[in-house]
Amino acid sequence: MRDLTPRQIVEELDRHIVAQDEAKRAVAVAIRNRWRRQQLPDDMRQEVAPKNILMIGPTGVGKTEIARRLAQLTGAPFIKVEATKYTEVGYYGRDVESMIRELVENAIGLVREQELKNVEGEARRRVEQRLVDLLIPPPPAFDSSPNSPDSAERYERNREKIRAMLVAGEMDQRRVELTTERKGVPMMLAGLGPEQMDFDLQGMFEKILPKNTSRREMTVAEAREVLFEQECDALINQDKVHVMAVDLAENTGLIFIDEIDKVVASEQTHGADVSRQGVQRDLLPIVEGTTVQTRYGFVKTDHILFIAAGAFHRNKPSDLMPELQGRFPIRVELRDLTKEDFIRILTEPKGALTKQYQALLEVERIELVFEEDAVEALAGYAYNVNRTAQNIGARRLYTILERLLEELSFEAPDMKMGRVVINAAYVRERLDKISQDEDLSKFIL
Repeated sequence: MRDLTPRQIVEELDRHIVAQDEAKRAVAVAIRNRWRRQQLPDDMRQEVAPKNILMIGPTGVGKTEIARRLAQLTGAPFIKVEATKYTEVGYYGRDVESMIRELVENAIGLVREQELKNVEGEARRRVEQRLVDLLIPPPPAFDSSPNSPDSAERYERNREKIRAMLVAGEMDQRRVELTTERKGVPMMLAGLGPEQMDFDLQGMFEKILPKNTSRREMTVAEAREVLFEQECDALINQDKVHVMAVDLAENTGLIFIDEIDKVVASEQTHGADVSRQGVQRDLLPIVEGTTVQTRYGFVKTDHILFIAAGAFHRNKPSDLMPELQGRFPIRVELRDLTKEDFIRILTEPKGALTKQYQALLEVERIELVFEEDAVEALAGYAYNVNRTAQNIGARRLYTILERLLEELSFEAPDMKMGRVVINAAYVRERLDKISQDEDLSKFIL
């Protein structure tokens, strides 16, 4: 885990997310507390539980983005789940424990990626050696009689020439035949999802069943990628990866539970409400701290950080089960976006939409320029349509920008090159008619 202060975390989040300072500070403190916990003696460390966070606010104001950027920033395993997913198939829904299994799979990917960096050099050296062997196989035996040419020396010179050509990329299109192992799930496991495979059944069957191999012809460039994967698999200690991943998930894992307000039961006590109440009951032990069986071993959830979020339009956090409420001691409210916020969203973040479109059209050698009055006009449309139609927050900008630049994006390849200036008049010409038609604006903007 990176040693970041709360101020540094907030500064990094500010680069991508506009406003919502209270939420940023809350998550920054929560993440710093996780780092502080790691510095404690073992006996005290086990006593310190994470302070889970409940984010309250309408859609599109940054709840998910804050959690996602936070995970990227800290290098922590992260998954997002929707609470409503666990009610779609009736009273039982999806297995709530599957979120922990998915988190561990995410951690496996992170640890494997780190281990790849450690073995990459040796793996590429082995790949080069194997490619040379494929291109110039060793002869059955060298003629070592004193009167014959030095076959061994000539053979080694040829190999070095091939090796040099490989490094220079001159052999990339040469075709070679390679033995590959066909990976697949045994038929008896094909119908099982990850949540049903508590043990590594697939790994067990791979050990006892004969390997399914085949010979394939491919280019050297393609073979290099296949061989690299094979060598990495051979060099990486999978058991070590599994142990490290479980530890990473247990101590730094971050689970974002969206639409938590949708599992609040109404005063009725039948039908879907029973299912909603059941989801809360199933979530409770996971958030409180339990042990979940996965194909990589048992995973304790005691120190996983949970961030739940919901709009709470028709209900309030106090309508959740009291026990579940108690597991989310930090409450932050994210406010609706103002016109000024939309202006900042369009211009300030590193990946602002205006910058994305400029980069996309630059590929077509089109210089796209957004005038200040154009940005203000776009922000005004987003703010007004959100007020008169459904409020979807910053997501409104995606549909507005797409509508605004639809014609330009279509014509760009035929324009060859040029400079296009977007001003307020350009914006009004393309958006006025739609924004004034309330029925259309609900669906198009």
